Amino acid sequence: MKKTLLALLAATCLQPAFAADLSPTEQAIVAAVKANNAQGLALLEKSVNINSGTMNHAGVRAVGALFRQEFDALGFQTRWSEMPAAMQRAGHLIAEREGKQGKRLLLIGHLDTVFEKDSPVQLWERHGDRVRGQGVSDMKGGDVIIIQALKALKQAGALDNTTIRVVFTGDEEDAGSPKEIARKDLIDAARRSDLALAFEGTSRNADGKDTATIGRRSSSSWVLEVKGKQGHSSAIFRGGYGAIYEAARILDAFRREVPEPDLTFSPGLILGGTEVTEQPELAKGSAFGKTNVIPNSVVVHGDMRYLDYAQRDRARAKMSAIAAQNLAGTSATIRFHDSYPPMSPTEGNRKLLAQYSQASIDAGLGEIVAVPPGLRGAGDVAFVAPLIDSLDGMGAAGNGAHSPNEDLDIPSIERSTIRTALMIYRLTR
Repeated sequence: MKKTLLALLAATCLQPAFAADLSPTEQAIVAAVKANNAQGLALLEKSVNINSGTMNHAGVRAVGALFRQEFDALGFQTRWSEMPAAMQRAGHLIAEREGKQGKRLLLIGHLDTVFEKDSPVQLWERHGDRVRGQGVSDMKGGDVIIIQALKALKQAGALDNTTIRVVFTGDEEDAGSPKEIARKDLIDAARRSDLALAFEGTSRNADGKDTATIGRRSSSSWVLEVKGKQGHSSAIFRGGYGAIYEAARILDAFRREVPEPDLTFSPGLILGGTEVTEQPELAKGSAFGKTNVIPNSVVVHGDMRYLDYAQRDRARAKMSAIAAQNLAGTSATIRFHDSYPPMSPTEGNRKLLAQYSQASIDAGLGEIVAVPPGLRGAGDVAFVAPLIDSLDGMGAAGNGAHSPNEDLDIPSIERSTIRTALMIYRLTR
């Protein structure tokens, strides 16, 4: 180990002037990241070339096995956490090491992608400094950054006596139910940690500055059911308005009366007529109706994203009140379902961002600024954010996540790995 550290310190003589802002050990960490960069890119390519759509359980497990080898080589205790068969999810990779020095860290990634086994999207396609592929930035790039940062710390002799837990979930893109089981491993790890760092993709803002995430909105849903008095269409304005007019009134009132900053609610599926059949598990259904009949049924399935529970409760109260003020001859009910909790921006999260930004500045990589929380959707970090201070968006930079054009900026792997390694080193002293 001493020879390795001396070699890395010697290599820092070739580093630019910004190294003066780093301690000798930190300079050795940066040198190790740079020395291992090609190796990290090769690991990323291997992982992307394994399809791991959430429902491709064999693929998720294969990516987990690939990364597990890396953690084993770093001296972590690793295990695969199986989910109950009824949940139809592959499980999670967990890697841990125990020490007595500095903060206890939880590092969060995920193994699955939105691209299932039959997806026509290419696996790996490189063009210069950019690469396209399934989950390349969301978030296999982030997983590799975690591994490469820990590898650099080990080579610089800075991993000993640290407490670090890594949880790579196998179903972030479509979390299994019930969530109490699907996220039990993650929450248990958080209860034994002081801070959480998550590695969903990063981006640059309009000023060209790299970003990180101190807040994310929730993921939840709502179902509106409207009933009307069926009859001849010629009586539409005398004996009642029918279910479709009432549904239109309610939805338009939602649009006009409920909005506030960082809150969104979107009706994604609507079915209406005199006969409505739903297939909610397939997100589809059918409707039958005639133009000369007042419709008696409408069902609307929608999405809601909020930043904190007070905002959620305000929105739900307004929506419920609107749904209860019915047109003649109609009635309506609305029900809500929580899925992913919000990650509210807190002072503790802002402090972590400041530390991450300082590590970036000291390494000559520039300031890191916060993404407006309203621009980020749900993520696994939200399950632990109520328990411990958390920072997300520490992964790779790319475009087009969840689309056939998902890509990654290859140099961002090295930049984010340097920042991450320095951040972990400073937090675990």
